[in-house]
Amino acid sequence: MISKIPAFNLKAVLRETGLAADTLRAWERRYGLPMPQRTGGGHRLYSQYDIETIKWLTTRQSEGLSISRAVDLWNEISASGTDPLAGSATLGLSNASTSSNTSDTTMNALRAEWIAACLNFNEIMAEQALNKAFSIFQVEDVCLEILQKGMAEIGKLWYSNHASVQQEHFASGLAMRRIDALLSASPPPTRSQTVLVGCPPGEWHTFTPLLVSLLLRRRGLNVIYLGANVPTERFSETATKVKANLVILVAQTLVSAASLQNTLLSLSNQGTTAAFGGRIFNLRPSIIEYIPGHFLGNTIENSIQEVERLLKGKIKDKPAKIAPEQHLSALHGFNTKRTLIESSLKKNLQPLSISPEELNNGIYFLGNNIAAALQLGDMEHVAEEMEWLKSLLKAYSRPPQELSKFMESYSNAIDEQINGQGDPIKTWLKSYTEV
Repeated sequence: MISKIPAFNLKAVLRETGLAADTLRAWERRYGLPMPQRTGGGHRLYSQYDIETIKWLTTRQSEGLSISRAVDLWNEISASGTDPLAGSATLGLSNASTSSNTSDTTMNALRAEWIAACLNFNEIMAEQALNKAFSIFQVEDVCLEILQKGMAEIGKLWYSNHASVQQEHFASGLAMRRIDALLSASPPPTRSQTVLVGCPPGEWHTFTPLLVSLLLRRRGLNVIYLGANVPTERFSETATKVKANLVILVAQTLVSAASLQNTLLSLSNQGTTAAFGGRIFNLRPSIIEYIPGHFLGNTIENSIQEVERLLKGKIKDKPAKIAPEQHLSALHGFNTKRTLIESSLKKNLQPLSISPEELNNGIYFLGNNIAAALQLGDMEHVAEEMEWLKSLLKAYSRPPQELSKFMESYSNAIDEQINGQGDPIKTWLKSYTEV
């Protein structure tokens, strides 16, 4: 433990650190680092911790960082709950070069180190990997190359049943906590524009909008982050209240894309400029045509550039497509009779080969996706979700006939309740009734 007891005068500190007195006073005045105590006569008194802080900052300068960037790095590490002077958390370029045989400090290696630590539920190693990365690379690069790509790789492992939901949630929690700390430690806005960021109703994945908020905040914008599952009316009233120049919504699933469409229609009607992005629009690009507002692109980097263009007023509004009448009619019939359809389905599936809880979850999941696909003009939008369901059944050694029987029973229930009105649904279901 480094002593924080004030015991050294200015002369001793200058001798120990090699820093000029004017430089040290400027750091204290501009950046608040270090922050010595004062004697009754007004003379500075420094602790050993203050001395080590100065050495830490000068080491970062020797590695190529400006003093302002070094101070930002110190604040970012401190905001994450880690002492910058604690153990390997202070590893920088000079230390890394002497330990290259045991520690690879390339971005790819640090990402692999972070992923491995997360999959092993090792919080200390995961945090050390991030601290190491932040001591070498820019904040934006670490967030994109390690946290975002790392989360994407863990997500793929979960999707293919090579990582558990617990591992995915553990990694997500660590990543979110770090980004939230960085957001809290960001400097005050330097630009007048206000950007509202959040998730539409039913969307609970907040990593991407939180990261977008951080990157925009670091560009000097006044960013208001609303979080997950924000009701449509809350977006509208908040955008009006704060006089938002831009509202950004992020959707990852088909169901949340449908609720995003409703929210953006509401914002458009009140004249608010809005934009959107997320995983589902990369998987099903045709959905973009049915969403009012501006699509921000397939990557976060592109999204940030599009936001800048929007704030400059360089992108014109585009009219959104409306789903075909046949799909809207099927949607109305499905929503009106959904309870009866699902009741008929349960009767058709007797005797049950799965637990009632699993059955109810499957029916609820499929029903929400059917309604969203009809609203967005194409039943094939459900394809990616069905592929995931197939892989899940395979992982649990369930026979493929089980899915076929379920879909056939669903089709019969549609026939019983809404007959020809449900043709778009029946046509799609038919492709899953043959094994």
